[in-house]
Amino acid sequence: MTATTNRPTTAPTRAGDAGAAATAGATATTIRPRKPVLAASGGPVKRPSAAAHLSQADVERLGQELDAIRDRIIASRGAKDAAYIRRVIRVQRTLEVAGRATLLLSKKKTAFVAGTAMLSIAKILENMEIGHNVLHGQWDWMRDPDIHSTTWEWDFVTPAAAWKHTHNDLHHTWTNVLGKDKDVGYSILRMDEDQPWHFAHIFDPAINMVLAPFFEWGIAIYDLELEAVKNGEKSTDALKKDLKAMGRKVLRQFTKDYAATPLAAVPFGSGKQALLGTFTANAIRNVWAHSVIFCGHFPDGVDTFTEEEIEGETRGDWYIRQMLGSANISGSKLMHLMTGNLSHQIEHHCFPDLPSNRYHEVAVEMREICQRYGLPYTTGPLPKQVYEAWAKVFRLALPNRQKRPKQAAKAVNAPVPPRRASLPLVANVG
Repeated sequence: MTATTNRPTTAPTRAGDAGAAATAGATATTIRPRKPVLAASGGPVKRPSAAAHLSQADVERLGQELDAIRDRIIASRGAKDAAYIRRVIRVQRTLEVAGRATLLLSKKKTAFVAGTAMLSIAKILENMEIGHNVLHGQWDWMRDPDIHSTTWEWDFVTPAAAWKHTHNDLHHTWTNVLGKDKDVGYSILRMDEDQPWHFAHIFDPAINMVLAPFFEWGIAIYDLELEAVKNGEKSTDALKKDLKAMGRKVLRQFTKDYAATPLAAVPFGSGKQALLGTFTANAIRNVWAHSVIFCGHFPDGVDTFTEEEIEGETRGDWYIRQMLGSANISGSKLMHLMTGNLSHQIEHHCFPDLPSNRYHEVAVEMREICQRYGLPYTTGPLPKQVYEAWAKVFRLALPNRQKRPKQAAKAVNAPVPPRRASLPLVANVG
């Protein structure tokens, strides 16, 4: 993305880009799924039930309103935003250095607790507010080679390049489309009633309990796309290449966390404690990331979609799918920071490459737009969202009793008032 980019980096293409979309992502060794081509007009044969009351004109107008919001934020990015991300990076790095230094003396319980806490917070900030958002290209406009989606390597065992493909290219394009978005259950868990039930799903709650503290490892294995290899969509040569990249990344992470820090603590008699502290910090970070991600995608009120519901999608329909397929977390400024502003998951899915520190102002407008168009805006406090996501894991581990209608459960659609005049068509919308 450049400073003049005016479309989401992960959004589907327009009809006029069909030729490029037909070849995008294909390589000699890997067959990459093509991105959908957005229709210039019309709409899908069947819209999601929560948006069924909207006319084509309504959807087009909604798309124009959201494009206008995005264009305004793009145009207003500047020194204040750049100072924000640089400040967060300084704080994160200070906490990491202080945490590791304190763990050198972790034979003392107070040093162990303090060092582990600082390192845990540093890892959470790096993954959530920095790494995730930098890799989305949110800060590419700064033209800073040290804070750029093509150069950043984050504190996770999965390589950034592999994650950007499965997350940016696939998940954000096919958000919650069953059969297309493998993030719905990460190819392991059953997270929707329309997914076939198999006996092995009774172990899903136990699998999820193990997945949470080792979430980075689950993501790393998921990013290898083993299912695509099995289906012939990814070659064994491509898998070997990815395995080598993952091996290098794992070696780097192990050297930093489980060799360098504990060995440096040995002269102080704290080697074992430092090893335990770094392991604990990784586990805390993993549980937190797992909770935030599950809260944004799986609580009650989050919808899933069929391929029929996206066939013929326009720009406005794509926005609606992102809104209905995401959930927010309510809370304080500190909560938003520690979640990487993924507590504004609805806004993030609509505008994945806008600076994360701007989501809070976008959220005010998004909520008003949802109310005005009679669309649900699903949000709730962290404990409630976590409970609902886990309850879904337990519920769907068993066969369906009675299929519930695919309707947002938590948010009540407001009456749809008369529309105001249509906004001018925004140029370069993608």
